[in-house]
Amino acid sequence: MEYRQLGNSGLRVPVLSFGTATFGGANDFFKAWGSTEVREATRMVNQCLDAGVNLFDTSNVYSHGMAEEIFGKAISGLRNKILISTKATFPMSEEVNDYGSSRLNLIKSCEDSLRRLGTEHIDIYHMHGFDANTPVEETLKALDNLVTSGKVRYIACSNFSGWHLMKSLSVSERYGWAKYVAHQAYYSLVNRDFEWELMPLAIDQKIGTIVWSPLSSGLLSGKYRRNQPIPKDARVAQGGSPVPGEAVDNERLYKIVDRLDVIAFETGKTVAQVSLNWLLQRPTVSNIIIGARNEEQLKQNLDAVGWNLTIDQVKSLDEVSEVYPVYPYWHQRQFPMLNAAPKLYGDRNG
Repeated sequence: MEYRQLGNSGLRVPVLSFGTATFGGANDFFKAWGSTEVREATRMVNQCLDAGVNLFDTSNVYSHGMAEEIFGKAISGLRNKILISTKATFPMSEEVNDYGSSRLNLIKSCEDSLRRLGTEHIDIYHMHGFDANTPVEETLKALDNLVTSGKVRYIACSNFSGWHLMKSLSVSERYGWAKYVAHQAYYSLVNRDFEWELMPLAIDQKIGTIVWSPLSSGLLSGKYRRNQPIPKDARVAQGGSPVPGEAVDNERLYKIVDRLDVIAFETGKTVAQVSLNWLLQRPTVSNIIIGARNEEQLKQNLDAVGWNLTIDQVKSLDEVSEVYPVYPYWHQRQFPMLNAAPKLYGDRNG
């Protein structure tokens, strides 16, 4: 297993982490992801550790806390061998203060997560989304207090826009508070919007990227084919995709899958493994979250590492998945001499 620095921190993480959103299946949305219970979760945790994957990603909102509870039981006796990443911000109930990034909610959410996980500290604590109704200073001071108290080791964010992240970094620097070291973001061959602003920001500010839904809710799993119906057992068909259907251009998807088929044949790998390996070649990517409903799916995803696509194969996938950017990014592209352009080939800086 390859390990990379997580942004501008001293923490080293494996290039793959295991996501626990499949644990619990408490409602229709998460049931479409999976309904893994403690016994199988325990086996999958050990399967990950055997492969060198010691970072596990969860959230308080996954199955309304059930995912954290199941994961906490699955890691019994293993806490000193693993890194835990969890999140807060999204609503946990209909109570007026039971969501957001206020000091009140963050402290409560952190303590609740610690209890469900059965641990005394969280290694990476994410803001699951940006709360525009709470002053950034209040959020970051609360997070800094959690760090200094020993309940949290590192802080990170997820699903922020460029200005959300840059403002947060500036406020932390101004007051000498803990800074976000990573941004958990949606990025895949199907969605490359991340490259327009968030990737250059991450390069400039040394923010590690943790990728969620690297297979675009299974669209890049190899199950989706031109002129074939959507598989009935797929997450998309069951209403469990976090990616809106409007964000997917089917014709472009099929062109990408066609190219993936060619490269999968060349490498002897699966479409999903090629898709994941492409992401590992991208600048700022420190880690990719993989999920699995069962141990066989997990084994398949773990085999995405230990080899690399060639530069020509990466360029081929870049070409077929390219999307013309919105303004001002198309304008900036006309003057490459002014841009600190990402080195997309052969640069695996985490």
